Amino acid sequence: MRLAGAALGIILSLAGVRQLPQPTAVEPFKIVGNIYYVGTSDPTAYLITTPAGQILIDTTYPSTEPLVRKNIQALGFKIEDIKIILSSHAHMDHVGGHAAMKRDSKAQVMATEQDAINLESGSAKSFDQIGLFPPVTVDRRLKDGETVQLGGVTLTAHLVPGHTEGNTAWSMNVEEGGKKYNVLFAPSMSINPGVHMVNYPAWPNIADAYAKSFAKLKSLPCDIFLGTHAAFFDLEAKRRRLPGATTNPFVDPQSYRVYVARMEAAYADQIQKEKQERK
Repeated sequence: MRLAGAALGIILSLAGVRQLPQPTAVEPFKIVGNIYYVGTSDPTAYLITTPAGQILIDTTYPSTEPLVRKNIQALGFKIEDIKIILSSHAHMDHVGGHAAMKRDSKAQVMATEQDAINLESGSAKSFDQIGLFPPVTVDRRLKDGETVQLGGVTLTAHLVPGHTEGNTAWSMNVEEGGKKYNVLFAPSMSINPGVHMVNYPAWPNIADAYAKSFAKLKSLPCDIFLGTHAAFFDLEAKRRRLPGATTNPFVDPQSYRVYVARMEAAYADQIQKEKQERK
């Protein structure tokens, strides 16, 4: 756990986000419509409810997966009613609990084809080693733009490679109080420790992959931004403002634009630094 926390701290630091403490239990709550927060203090996990069962996005670390399932049950939902498990990207702090959750829920695990390889091997690629996790069988491999549907809910997979080759943003629509919102579950776009943008044989076109991913993220409509790490979208501050609020604090499209801009700036700074070092 200490190693996992250290790796996470490095990632957040590179992304321009303050380092977070070790994950702790937090009370689950409804974010908007049929979307619930069931994650830890950090990293995050989300439950989307439908008449045909539930969809879970991310399961956090292997050691904190029990906290996620307790949160799901605290909201009155059953683990065996989870029908689909999705992920933001195949790093241990986001998919470490997939195997245990799949075993007990009998849910189908779905992931982009690029991340499915990592999920089934229980590790990230050698150049991107964030930590080992229990391997899990992927039932459906998704391509960019494919949809996942359950009980009237449709989520669209947007492949945004960089942080991992199968890094995925998920979009859906939700309605609350007679208003419709574009919800975007955005993955991390930071550069992993030891990964380079210039002359990187393990992934020669990684810089171009990041550039295209940033362009895609900027093109996606977003009213409600939900991220893989709490600090990315001020989860705790928004949660505190939620009770009794006349306007849902999670409706915050500006925070998404700021997030993408910050990540892209860090990417550009690293390219410039690497070029300078090569002179």
